[in-house]
Amino acid sequence: MASVLNVSAYLFTRIDEPHALRPVLRERAAAAALRGTILLAEEGINLFLAGDADALRSFLDALRSDPRFAALATKESWSDAVPFGRLLVKVKREIIRMDRPEVRPQDGRAPAVSPATLRRWLDRGADDDGREVVLVDTRNAFEVDYGTFTGARDWRIERFTQFPDAATSHRAELDGKTVVSFCTGGIRCEKAAIYLRHQGLDAYQLDGGILGWFAEHGDAHWDGDCFVFDEREALDPALAARTEVATVSGEARS
Repeated sequence: MASVLNVSAYLFTRIDEPHALRPVLRERAAAAALRGTILLAEEGINLFLAGDADALRSFLDALRSDPRFAALATKESWSDAVPFGRLLVKVKREIIRMDRPEVRPQDGRAPAVSPATLRRWLDRGADDDGREVVLVDTRNAFEVDYGTFTGARDWRIERFTQFPDAATSHRAELDGKTVVSFCTGGIRCEKAAIYLRHQGLDAYQLDGGILGWFAEHGDAHWDGDCFVFDEREALDPALAARTEVATVSGEARS
């Protein structure tokens, strides 16, 4: 059985001094022999970590003891080896770059749709009010090529900073419909949903992202795999690695 726990997590929460927090988290993660990436910014935290299950869960428990991170939710998967070559802890301007300072999820989330609710909508072909549901993939084009929801909008963006302009260009096709943005783990679609609502659209984020959907509904309404930013390359709807794991360094994204 796979013995290495892989965890992805993010939380938009105000961090007044991320540079002061960086060495603290690096020391704790290194002491637990964890590898992966932790990104910090004034808007929150984003992490992909792997290692011994007990050590990793203890690290996360200690992190949640800080009131700023008490609500941190994780998504878990398993691998035969650690899919990261080293531990990186970095401070960034944004934990996921959008270059839209007016989008501030740390001040309040966009409304979220649970996987169970979205499954009900997709099964019936409309939301609970009978309106058309439009799924918007907020990921980069190469990620979408690994797999996506059946019928999802794919605007062929190359990086997330292009999403706002793409959304503005396609606004007419979303007007009057229930829009659900989604991404790998939730971080991009959370910002995307806020931006879409600023444009006057009835937009929601898929709570837990694609990985949360896989955990609850597997391949229902899904075609293909889900790209992940580590040496596993992609996960199938059973959350199993698409490729054999070697080691690689890389930054967390979700």
